[in-house]
Amino acid sequence: MHFLENSIDNIPKRGSVEVIAGSMFSGKTEELIRRLKRASIAGLKVEIFKPAIDKRYSDTFVISHDKNRIPSTAVENASMILLLSTDVDVIGVDEAQFFDGSIVEVCKILANKGVRVVVAGLDMDYSGKPFGPMPEIMATAEYVTKVHAICVECGNLANYSYRLASETKTVLLGELDVYKPLCRRCFNKQTKE
Repeated sequence: MHFLENSIDNIPKRGSVEVIAGSMFSGKTEELIRRLKRASIAGLKVEIFKPAIDKRYSDTFVISHDKNRIPSTAVENASMILLLSTDVDVIGVDEAQFFDGSIVEVCKILANKGVRVVVAGLDMDYSGKPFGPMPEIMATAEYVTKVHAICVECGNLANYSYRLASETKTVLLGELDVYKPLCRRCFNKQTKE
């Protein structure tokens, strides 16, 4: 048995990047929380980060629309994740689209060190264009999970976050009062009106 224990200890940790992407109300944060809680149950050391700009529910928790929550650290920029994530097995990052492009390199550095990095974020902005660093994170990730909401107009799978407000800046925090999930057909219909 002693030989087996020593050989297992000598196996290097395998780092990876996992992405959970989709529209608003698709369950991205819910899935992130589920994966991180399972890692904690398995005895792994887990740290969760979110952009400081996202204060919709809490400064100290990542909270899903279904009110599930997990303690987190709000950071001003992606490089702070490297500074605050020593001796961890799993890193979670919520709302990754709000970080600048340096989040891609942060994910690579952590994965190269043997850390499992689980990233959740919007893949498209309100206009249907790729959002911030998400396309590059998805391109360099080992695993990508695309989740969908339900279109509030027709009931089909929704992958667009249609903005109800007339504001045109890319980042506008809000919930159902500002956004609604739509399928491709309903999104195209709404944006042509």
